[in-house]
Amino acid sequence: MTSPALAARTLLLSQYNGALSTHSKAMPGFPFGSVVPYCLDADGYPLLLISRIAQHTRNLEAAAKCSLLVGERHDDVQSAGRLTLLAEAHKLEAPGEAAERYYRYFPEAAGYHSAHDFDFWCLRPVRYRYIGGFGKIHWLDAVAQANPFAGAAEAGMVEHMNADHAKAIAHYVALAGLPTHAPAQMAGIDAEGFHLRIGQGLHWLAFGAPCNTPKQVREALVALAYADAWPLRQGGAT
Repeated sequence: MTSPALAARTLLLSQYNGALSTHSKAMPGFPFGSVVPYCLDADGYPLLLISRIAQHTRNLEAAAKCSLLVGERHDDVQSAGRLTLLAEAHKLEAPGEAAERYYRYFPEAAGYHSAHDFDFWCLRPVRYRYIGGFGKIHWLDAVAQANPFAGAAEAGMVEHMNADHAKAIAHYVALAGLPTHAPAQMAGIDAEGFHLRIGQGLHWLAFGAPCNTPKQVREALVALAYADAWPLRQGGAT
């Protein structure tokens, strides 16, 4: 049985935008909601790239406490999984590898940081509220999981797959039933799966079992390249 923490983390990994709620500076006492794209940073925290002139940025500069609501795509909203991450927002003065990771997910944003006065912000979780459907309601203190490959290891694996294994990536797309309107590119790898970018769409695919070393990732990707069905997910860290 999937633990609530794993289900919550899976939702955070597999969705790439959410509703950011901040404390309104223009209308004190009222919450202010806006939609933002995100990917997860090395610690498994949501990483945002937002404009300095945006209302939510001005709100965060005045009050760092915020929330991010992420919801599962589902026809029946009430039975869909959703996660509210209560967090404190911190602006990154030297985003470095975090920026490089974000640009792999959202390459069209590569010029925003310098040309359009955008900054990277990290949402450091304080607590999580996860609802997995009717009656499945949980307050969670620990959901995020650090990425063991963040930085050079991940960048090297992604570059290698995109440069030398397009055929394998195409097989992953077919195996998972993902869209084929554009060639897929790998954007990121974490212990529990990997992220593909197809056109402007992003998709997270889970490994059959968690991978904690580059060797385990390589073995999992090779096995998937020859698989005729996507493996059932076996466990995962809580």
